[in-house]
Amino acid sequence: MIEAGTERMTPGIRECIRKCFTMEDPRYFEFFFRYLYKPEYFFVDVENQAPVACMCRIPHDVMFNGRVLRMSMLSLGCTLPEYRNEGRIGRLIETVLDACEHSELITLVPGEYSEAYRPYGFEPIYYRSDYTITRDSSRRITSIGCAYEPNPLDMLKVYSVFIRRFNGFYARDLDYFVNLKREIGARGGKIVAYFNEKDQIQGYATILVGGKEATVEECIYLDSMALNKLINAALQERSTVHLRVSEAENLSRLFPDCRKETFPAVLAKLNDPSLFSRLFNTEIQTVQEAFAISQHPLYLNERI
Repeated sequence: MIEAGTERMTPGIRECIRKCFTMEDPRYFEFFFRYLYKPEYFFVDVENQAPVACMCRIPHDVMFNGRVLRMSMLSLGCTLPEYRNEGRIGRLIETVLDACEHSELITLVPGEYSEAYRPYGFEPIYYRSDYTITRDSSRRITSIGCAYEPNPLDMLKVYSVFIRRFNGFYARDLDYFVNLKREIGARGGKIVAYFNEKDQIQGYATILVGGKEATVEECIYLDSMALNKLINAALQERSTVHLRVSEAENLSRLFPDCRKETFPAVLAKLNDPSLFSRLFNTEIQTVQEAFAISQHPLYLNERI
């Protein structure tokens, strides 16, 4: 039986995720359950009074063409190994989507779930690019102005300027950046910021290290100087850095010798084309048509 999550189900939900996401960093889930988790975010398939499958649906306010739209990001759908191949995850998806269709215009899922969700009407709407940067392929520059562990308020300030170029982004607040610092720290990463000669923040980068490479999961910058400073800081951690940015940020001129791969990062489902059309004074039928009216490039880095 599928039920809404409650506090008493929390240990079972944690156990489902622990057993199913064995390839994920367990430190991230410790952070998630400590700072982000709410039992009401979850739909749970219960067998013998214990969760055997679950799915997370977290609501977010998303800025789109000057309006605030309530959307949800679906993630962490999983079934305990001994209960798989019984159609449980399919029933969970159908139940969650039914709830979404009655409460929001658009529902989102991370791109890595593409195969599972495309049969339910989800299509890619946001792409990211991964630039593989080495010390030999980047511009050498001093680290003057770079500092680790920036204040969340400074991060919010520079993000608020950077995001004006984009559309379709989460409405982030100060708490978001407090939690972002906690998340990166919990995963063993670092956040480096660049300040100009007037001590004004010009950008920041979240750096995660794995093996011989580092990954910049988010890079916020106001100009090419800030971007180069941040990438050079990441290259001090490892000699190879994966820089992940939105597809709209064409950095090939800055990094002409770097390999670039583009991948779908977020899929979306349009739940009510008629209402969307009336709200934005247009005539659309598909989710691609809905996002095609965007006045600026999209920016959706979040996976939860």
